[in-house]
Amino acid sequence: MKKYEIMFIVKSTQDSDEIKASAEFMKSIITDNKGKVVDFNELGEKKLAYPIKKEINGYYYVMVVEADNTAISELNRKAAINENILRHLTIRLDEE
Repeated sequence: MKKYEIMFIVKSTQDSDEIKASAEFMKSIITDNKGKVVDFNELGEKKLAYPIKKEINGYYYVMVVEADNTAISELNRKAAINENILRHLTIRLDEE
């Protein structure tokens, strides 16, 4: 399995339970596809550099995962469909 760093931004106009549910949804996509979440960090609410879908603030999350290509492609597909996820970025980490 390869190691990836995934950053995603959740809408801040939701209540705190919905924001946490969106973050757990992203984690569950990896674990449901036989991946492992190595590290998960909540960076908190920040002002966006420019409005995204009429939102000016967002909750930032970063997670490091070990997964195969099918789990990552499934995460990218579901993150694009989910209205509560404003943006996401997946970076493959080099092996040391």
